[in-house]
Amino acid sequence: MTIRIVRLGSDRYKNEGLRIGTVRRPPRGIPKSEFSTQNWYDVWLPNVAPTNELMKIGQAVKTEKDWIAFARKYRSEMKNPEKSRIIDLLAALSHNSNISVGCYCENESRCHRSILKELLAERGAKIASQ
Repeated sequence: MTIRIVRLGSDRYKNEGLRIGTVRRPPRGIPKSEFSTQNWYDVWLPNVAPTNELMKIGQAVKTEKDWIAFARKYRSEMKNPEKSRIIDLLAALSHNSNISVGCYCENESRCHRSILKELLAERGAKIASQ
């Protein structure tokens, strides 16, 4: 049992389990009834997505310094007790079931999901290898 970090809309892995969208907004132009069948997500969990304000900063990242600032701010947002408990829950679930979390960004290394992956690992999540 593991948690996998994925790009939403990509093909599903074998035994991927429940796909959770950790994004601020649902995919545009897709009927809600098709989110799962089109491999976007099964459940929407915007609670652990960056805030709208931080998303604006993330979209402007150009340098390593910008990325470090974004990562620091995202980690700070995830210290909120409600968000922190959700991360704890996801980490715990990874020991009993296959689940995946993801975002739309093409480049995982410059996406909040890479930081979320670190936060999950820090909490003892069983992370699937790609």
